[in-house]
Amino acid sequence: MSVREVLEKLSAGEIDIETAQRLLKLDYVERIGNHTVFDMTRESRSGIPEVIYAEGKTPRKVSDIVERVVSQKGMIAVSRASEADHAEIIHRIGTEGVVHNREARMIIVDRRKDKPSNVGRIGVLTAGTSDIPIAEEAACVAEIMGCDVIRGYDVGVAGIHRVLEPLKTMISEDVACVIVVAGMEGALPSVVAGMVGVPVIGVPTSVGYGLGAGGIGALTTMLQSCAPGLVVVNIDNGFNAGATAALIARMRKSSL
Repeated sequence: MSVREVLEKLSAGEIDIETAQRLLKLDYVERIGNHTVFDMTRESRSGIPEVIYAEGKTPRKVSDIVERVVSQKGMIAVSRASEADHAEIIHRIGTEGVVHNREARMIIVDRRKDKPSNVGRIGVLTAGTSDIPIAEEAACVAEIMGCDVIRGYDVGVAGIHRVLEPLKTMISEDVACVIVVAGMEGALPSVVAGMVGVPVIGVPTSVGYGLGAGGIGALTTMLQSCAPGLVVVNIDNGFNAGATAALIARMRKSSL
């Protein structure tokens, strides 16, 4: 039972204060098997759904978590998911509501009756095609949280004219912020931040040669940007970028 459901029952007089307190305590964490203590109330507190980071977990452990959380919450997302994770999840809970975005390496299981929608609109740009998997991770998370996402891929500084058309679309659609994903030298976020009047979230990727390998070159470029309005997340962290963008969009919409 969600925090909202408990409060609604309390307000309607269906439960007393002591029962509500007990239910809220029960809902705080859930022990799954002998391997995971899961935070069941993160979305109620922060607006960001809990996401399972699959790397380092066996498919069995991933599916254990998915099965338990979906049975109670109706929705869960799995990042950095493998084909084996997908197969085990399907084996355990079937195909209903299961979407596997292979490019983003994300599995989304959503069986909620009331899904968040129309919380705002964001843009997602990539410098190159190799940056698309991280961009798709960000886009998936934002969409889970109810955002509309406008995408513009492979528009980096090697052919800077390419960024103009998707940016025009994003500006005309009144996006709340723009996520810009770039590897190599990581220059594109600074360019975009100088052209739009909304926050820009830079995501450095581990795409590059030599000193730039692993994303360090892109990260330092973004952190040294002279363009105001640009903030930067960690290397390859599409999840955090998507979640933050969705929160910005939601807050902007609620203030209108």
